[in-house]
Amino acid sequence: MCAALLAGSAACVAVSATSQEAQTSGQEGLQQQGYQNMTPAQRAAATRAFLGLGAVPDKAAAARGAPLFVQNCAFCHGQTARGATGPSLITSNLVLADDHGEHLTPFLKKGSPEKGMPSFATVSDQQLTDIAEFLHLQVEDVANRGTYQVLKILVGNAAKGKAYVEGHCMSCHTAGTFAHIASKFRSPEQLQRSWIWPARDGKITANVKTLGGTISGRVTEMSDFRITLVDGSGETHTIDRRPGIEVQVNDPLAAHQEMLMKLANDDMHNVTAYLETLK
Repeated sequence: MCAALLAGSAACVAVSATSQEAQTSGQEGLQQQGYQNMTPAQRAAATRAFLGLGAVPDKAAAARGAPLFVQNCAFCHGQTARGATGPSLITSNLVLADDHGEHLTPFLKKGSPEKGMPSFATVSDQQLTDIAEFLHLQVEDVANRGTYQVLKILVGNAAKGKAYVEGHCMSCHTAGTFAHIASKFRSPEQLQRSWIWPARDGKITANVKTLGGTISGRVTEMSDFRITLVDGSGETHTIDRRPGIEVQVNDPLAAHQEMLMKLANDDMHNVTAYLETLK
């Protein structure tokens, strides 16, 4: 995937809510490290729980349902339910509200002729349930990124990666930052994720100049329209970003966000290849 997709929107910064002030600043980093150290199966389960994807699809039933879906449904919805002459079923409310065919089976039996959806009254309940499981597996494949597996990531040129680091990273970092960095991660993909977007170990702060003076503090919410921050005494301030309001944001990861908007895939692979040599 293009590295710039990791950057997010510069106009709307995701930060901790005011109600979470009691949490330690290192908690985010610990959570990220815990996720990175999981096995693929553990990541899939954690991602499933986080996204609320519902019941785990029955893969054996989905395998039985695959040819049935292709035979009866693929003309309209595509062979993997991503859509064709008819809509994609990946984001269908009916599919997402179903667990194991309890809603889809009676719907498929009846159909929706007024919308061009035929009835499958002659198909057995078990076969329709298998089709439902096939659909749930397609949703799983699209939505559960914890199941993604990186087959090969060390495809870059380490020498070019070293040159990139020396030319783009040393104004903020020292050689000590990268010493033995590869030994701190279980796999090259974890190393790549970490150097592109490190765990946040510092707070986003801001200075907001208003007609009544300057307010400084830790940012808890920010958008194009308003900014909320907590000052040194613990008081919360929400300021509308109307004309005349000047906002200066201090984000420890601002340089990484700027880098992500320009980072080419070749540079990403080259840097990872170089850092992997620093055991």
